[in-house]
Amino acid sequence: MSRTVMADIGSSPLPLLFRRRSSGEIRNLATVSSSILPAFGTVVDDGYSHLNKYVIVPYDQRYRWWQTFLVVLVLYSAWASVFELAFNKTARGPLLIVDMVVDVFFAIDIVLTFFVAYLDKSTYLLVDDHKKIALRYVTRVWFFMDIASTLPYQFIFRIFTGTWHDGEVFGFLNLLRLWRLWRVSEFFKRLEKDTRFSYFWTRLLKLLGVIVFAVHSAGCFYYWLARHHKTPANTWIGTAVEDFKHRSVWLCYTYSIYWSIVTLTTVGYGDLHAVNTGEKIFNMIYMLFNIGLTAYTIGNMTNLVVHAAVRTFAMRDSLNELLRYASKNRLPEGLREQMMAHMQLKFKTAELQQEEVLQDLPKAIRSSIAQHLFRRTVEKSYLFNGVSEDLVSQLVSDMKAEYFPPKVEIILQNEIPTDFYILVSGAVDLLTYKNGTEQFLSKLGAADMAGEIGVIFNIPQPFTVRTKRLSQVVRISHHHFKQMIQPQGEDGKIIIANFMKYLQGLKEDVLQEIPFLTELLADQNQKPTEQNEEQQNRETLESQDANPEGRTGTSSLPGESTIRVIIHGHHPSEGTSSDRLGKLVYLPDSLQDLFNLAEKKFGKRGSTILMADGSKVEELNVLRENDHLFVV
Repeated sequence: MSRTVMADIGSSPLPLLFRRRSSGEIRNLATVSSSILPAFGTVVDDGYSHLNKYVIVPYDQRYRWWQTFLVVLVLYSAWASVFELAFNKTARGPLLIVDMVVDVFFAIDIVLTFFVAYLDKSTYLLVDDHKKIALRYVTRVWFFMDIASTLPYQFIFRIFTGTWHDGEVFGFLNLLRLWRLWRVSEFFKRLEKDTRFSYFWTRLLKLLGVIVFAVHSAGCFYYWLARHHKTPANTWIGTAVEDFKHRSVWLCYTYSIYWSIVTLTTVGYGDLHAVNTGEKIFNMIYMLFNIGLTAYTIGNMTNLVVHAAVRTFAMRDSLNELLRYASKNRLPEGLREQMMAHMQLKFKTAELQQEEVLQDLPKAIRSSIAQHLFRRTVEKSYLFNGVSEDLVSQLVSDMKAEYFPPKVEIILQNEIPTDFYILVSGAVDLLTYKNGTEQFLSKLGAADMAGEIGVIFNIPQPFTVRTKRLSQVVRISHHHFKQMIQPQGEDGKIIIANFMKYLQGLKEDVLQEIPFLTELLADQNQKPTEQNEEQQNRETLESQDANPEGRTGTSSLPGESTIRVIIHGHHPSEGTSSDRLGKLVYLPDSLQDLFNLAEKKFGKRGSTILMADGSKVEELNVLRENDHLFVV
């Protein structure tokens, strides 16, 4: 593949604009974290057809299984090489045959390595040229160490001399097999990144393997010192087992492992102790090594335990800070309970929160997940019934999922409308406050909406919305909602029609909480029947001006070609207040019609039309959308 890319560069008039390609397909997503990752701009093909013949992809599933099989053989080699050095009587027994079979498998792996593609660190491309693969392998220390750790030295000596030799040199040459332990380290690195396996148990198994190998190696080397001492009785095992050289191999191995474990754990019963100088020196070295091994083990175990409880510590710290804040500011008990319940729910549902869990994922994946979770709920809501698929997709992708515990206010009465909500699950109560008394209006369930009246009319929220039980909602921003609706003319008409139909079905006690709704619905019903379809999305909406400085309403939806203005029945110097309601109307064709409309709305006829700054209006064509007009 590298040759192909270089040829393309040489022949292309724009050599820097070629698209790099990566070898192979990542068939198992669980192994992506340990696979060779292509560079930016790389196109990953659907197969390996573009690779040279007889080339193995390093992250191919079959090759991975072969590597895993070799790890099992490495574990045996690590145990046998040290064991055969200490107990040389076993070197020509059944273990010799097993060793030769294991060496055959590693010899096969050496041959396979000449066919495994590698990643070029300078270009981050897979190199599949056989000559480059072979040259890279034989010019590195890996090749020589793989050969040295695979050769059956005793068998080769037997072929050339015709006799077996029990010299210690073969035992030390067999220690070269410990070079293979790098495979075990790489294997555990892959397991730690593989989410199919528990990180805790994988790490724990690795620590246990390190300890077991240390115990085994120390015990075997300690026995080797005793076996080569000139006075067998003057050794650590000779004082406990007479003539130990002629005793069972497994008995001596048991004594060796017993001593190693007792020393490693710093128990030191004293029944097996160093006798000669060589053993004392080895004991000192081993105990110094144990200090580091113990620190390594304790440090890793501490990290594992703390990692498992880090969220608990964070939750407790947050709750304590919350309690201190509530006490310092003397917050009422009910508000404290709401704050505590919300914080506890936040930690319990942290793995379910869409925004927190998915924030690091690409936008396309986040949108797909949101479509899967919330699309059906949005389609069931009355406001978006019948709108286009494109608008529903945009709405769902922009929603934020939230959880609320029971007895918590989602929306407060008279707060500024910034968002509205769709219930995914749970239930909420619609409440209002009159003269300090709380009154229940209605109950909302799954797929119902809350807060949309305040958002569409751009008035302070007319109701308080409180959860009855644990509820999940999706939140839509007022600003984002406007941005998505404005280009969608037909969808805007459908939304207005759905909204008006919903208002007509509200209970009388709910309508009484929004005074201008009764007049709005009355005007809607007075329109001629034959004009209902044409004028359904051009109905008169009345808006309460909640900003004392004259903040204009922003309830306009797309699909409207007539200018809308807000008329007032008083002088602009008198200001606005909650008892002086502005009327959002469509601008008539003449000043006379505007005076007639103002007389109908306010019960008195005016003679002059003023702007908010006191200037007099003489022509209607100079007016703009949402201008405030004062008829006096």
